[in-house]
Amino acid sequence: MITELFWAYLVAITLLTVTPGVDTLLVMRNTGRGGLRDGCVTSVGICSGLFLHAILSALGISILLVETGWAFSALKWAGACYLVWLGLVSLRQAVAREQEPASEAPAVRKRRVSAVVSFREGVLSNVLNPKTALFYMALLPQFVDPAGNAFQQSLLLASVHFFLAMLWQCGLAFVVVRFKGLGASRRVRRALNATTGGFFVAMGAKLASS
Repeated sequence: MITELFWAYLVAITLLTVTPGVDTLLVMRNTGRGGLRDGCVTSVGICSGLFLHAILSALGISILLVETGWAFSALKWAGACYLVWLGLVSLRQAVAREQEPASEAPAVRKRRVSAVVSFREGVLSNVLNPKTALFYMALLPQFVDPAGNAFQQSLLLASVHFFLAMLWQCGLAFVVVRFKGLGASRRVRRALNATTGGFFVAMGAKLASS
């Protein structure tokens, strides 16, 4: 790759990574649900999906998705339904925690979620997001040297995004865990579930109607 292209991409992808979005809220919600491991595994799943988008972008399949109306519509609806489902699950957990007696709080705090579940939620959140596909289709070609191997360069750029996103999201997970340790963990979990649940449902509805 041309060095100037790489540094320009690094700046752009860093700004994109730290911008709050669905993936950020999912990591925070899952950290409040199952602790640091839950949040970090969710982040691994989210970031792993970036490689799929990079491969699709390099092979030109992303363009096909955009130009083929039924394929893009199917991806959009799948992503919208998944966001709404995540939101409803979060809202249900927020209500359930409000109704839990104080004596059950220790059991909730110790609840562990399977790493497979956390990883799957992260992957689906990223893969089923058509905005990510559009972003990779539009952004990656701007930083690829046409004289080089487009496939290898796309994977390299996705690897950089993977590393930055993992650092950012795992850092957020650590902050959430530290805040839980201040004695307000049950209140934080309820507020986080209610906020993210409403956000996911709203984003899913907006995506479906756009």
